Amino acid sequence: MCHAGTTDAMLAVAGGKGGCGKTTTTLGLAGALARAECEVVAVDADRAMPNLHELAGVPRDPGLPALDTASLEAAGHAYPDNPRVRIVPAGEPTADCSLPQALMNLPDTHHTLIDCPAGAGPAAAAPLRIADRTLLVSTPNPASLCNAVKTAAMARALSAPPIGVILTRCETPPAGIGRLFDCTVLGCISLPSDKIFENRQTVAEFDTLLGRGVLGNI
Repeated sequence: MCHAGTTDAMLAVAGGKGGCGKTTTTLGLAGALARAECEVVAVDADRAMPNLHELAGVPRDPGLPALDTASLEAAGHAYPDNPRVRIVPAGEPTADCSLPQALMNLPDTHHTLIDCPAGAGPAAAAPLRIADRTLLVSTPNPASLCNAVKTAAMARALSAPPIGVILTRCETPPAGIGRLFDCTVLGCISLPSDKIFENRQTVAEFDTLLGRGVLGNI
């Protein structure tokens, strides 16, 4: 039985700066949901620079392009660390794919997390048009924060308002971050340099985040 509610909302994990920890946050929260006995889909919506499959340790194909004609089981892969998580890679960038249609083809029986592209262009906007809510991710670096604030504005404009912000590579949120984003600071993820999901502290941090405003929106 899933202990994280029954909503089938689609949550975009987004931030304007590349390398801020979106992919790690997507997979980390997917693992936390799975430990709560939920069925989860983690989707890589970055067709140009995908890396969710690499972090999860699964093949890059078939992925999103296959969702037009194939089931979730055929298009994705079971996450080796927890089979309750289904990883849907971005697939080959040259393969034809309508991202909105592919996302809408996902079953509504799973919690869905979308690992979004960086930036503020059409590729970054596309998953936000489909998602119900957005989880913002940023490092405490000023450039990353500035870009994430722009992402927050874009998410609100596209009717996927932020549920909060997660700061990575820090232990304590800088003062005023909540006011900067006009939303709740859900917490910090330390992100060790290697073996992230074998690190007990990191696993505990993601489990804690699941109960801080993330819970009711995925």
